[in-house]
Amino acid sequence: MKRVAVTGLGVVAPGGNDPDEFFASLVAGRSSIGVLQDDWTARLATRIAARAAFDGAAHFRAQQLRMLDRVSQLALVAAKQAIASAGIEWSDETRASTGVFLGTGMGGSATTDEGYATLYRDGSDRIKPFTVLTAMNNAAGAWISLEHGLTGPNLTYSTACSSSAIAVGEAWLRVRSGAMPLALAGGAEAPLTLGTLKAWEALKTLASEDPVDASASCKPFARDRSGLVLGEGAAVVVLEEWQHAHRRNAEIFGEIVGYGLTTDNAHITRPSVEGQARALELALASAGAAPEEVGYINAHGTGTAANDAVETGAIKRVFGARAKTVPASSTKSMHGHLLGAAGAVELVVTLLALRTRTLPPTLNLRVPDPECDLDYVPNAAREGQDVELALTSSFAFGGTNAVLACKRV
Repeated sequence: MKRVAVTGLGVVAPGGNDPDEFFASLVAGRSSIGVLQDDWTARLATRIAARAAFDGAAHFRAQQLRMLDRVSQLALVAAKQAIASAGIEWSDETRASTGVFLGTGMGGSATTDEGYATLYRDGSDRIKPFTVLTAMNNAAGAWISLEHGLTGPNLTYSTACSSSAIAVGEAWLRVRSGAMPLALAGGAEAPLTLGTLKAWEALKTLASEDPVDASASCKPFARDRSGLVLGEGAAVVVLEEWQHAHRRNAEIFGEIVGYGLTTDNAHITRPSVEGQARALELALASAGAAPEEVGYINAHGTGTAANDAVETGAIKRVFGARAKTVPASSTKSMHGHLLGAAGAVELVVTLLALRTRTLPPTLNLRVPDPECDLDYVPNAAREGQDVELALTSSFAFGGTNAVLACKRV
């Protein structure tokens, strides 16, 4: 089996439009959660969300924008960043042997919303001719291949909140096996539309607005947590076979060394300690590592009552008596839950945490839930942390769990 280096990073997310800006925002403990100001938000019970400070018009011509849902715009910019940071010089051979692996839970949400509004609200029988092409889940991945002339495999994964973690894991398997020397992997999500937010509102999983500070509304592992806060964004990484990266003197941001994938087979929405624990164990097993070697966990940590307690239980099951000494933070407290993009965005967070020896915090953790009694790096980042191996977890509705193991280089 081959070693797999991460040689490129790209992020567009609440808090930053590139990896360094985004990570600096998290380390500083700046929340990007706030109150949506759009006119249509008056119909929402709660108007809090995490929006990226991203203007597609700054990156694409008007003609392009007609073909690109916001989710594809975010993905294309993140991919462009990742390719630039990897310093890839394309050739026909490289383009033919590079795969694109992307995850999204909901695809072109804005396009879907607009189409339904045109039909049912406005009573029109005509919708935009490119509706199918902009709304389809594989649009973002397809546009990345088209933009860069890539003719290797192009696959889109849609497993709710674990979508992009699985996209990265499946790309890792192929590079590790020697099937390809390069892969672009990640995910994108742009769910901040009336229809999508109303659907999530109906599930009764969204957080209520904090009465003092809206930016503090997402409170993973806290006793007063009330639910998750939705966000939007994208992240793409370049995965590269180790020797291939060294031959071209590429900068290596970290190494992916393990991947665990399980299904709870328990309930469509309620998570399972057993399923999550097995995913953690499989990631460690594929990395050839013991629990004692893990120095940080980037937790899924949504801020819902069910997730936080179950995830805590899974960590305890795998790490035993040592569980309380392993830092496990949730950056969703600052950038919200990016659904299908969450796994890839939080992978970048984990890689940069290892690289900078700085662990980002879990904000708004003033009084922990008694059932959530681990070290969640409350409220302030920790610098000077000599961590070599970390895990990042993504758990989803439908019960699909994915865990990636990362190593500092």
